[in-house]
Amino acid sequence: MNDPHRRTARAGFAMLWLIAAAAGLVRADEASYIAPADLASASGAEIYSHICQACHMSGGQGAIGAGHYPKLAGDPQLVSWEFVAWTVVRGRNGMPAFGRRGNAGNSIMAFMSVRLGDTQIAKVVNYVRSHFGNTYKETVTADQVAKLPHPGAETGR
Repeated sequence: MNDPHRRTARAGFAMLWLIAAAAGLVRADEASYIAPADLASASGAEIYSHICQACHMSGGQGAIGAGHYPKLAGDPQLVSWEFVAWTVVRGRNGMPAFGRRGNAGNSIMAFMSVRLGDTQIAKVVNYVRSHFGNTYKETVTADQVAKLPHPGAETGR
């Protein structure tokens, strides 16, 4: 069958992929760009600026436009490190999952999602909970994050 809707969908997907690839090449020239492979040694601030800032903004104030990106600044839900870590691992309300052992959910952009290990998740959780006017002093560890249920954990780390 030569279905015009399938051809259009395939062409749209190919165009989206090309745009994403081109954006990645442009970002690689920026001084602040961190290659996904280098995230293992990145700080919580670097992980935030590389992954989270595009939606939640540099000051954690969130945004409303093409979507709703919740503010992290002064968010009372951040009192629970488990809530924050679980959200990063599994995603929430259109936010893709970033847990290395997790699946990417049904986000249309899932194929471009960066995967974070438990150490990187702990770093970014600690950063978010201690910046943007948030003053939670408790520090989460990679071991604590690892104990949270991870979707797809049967496939290994």
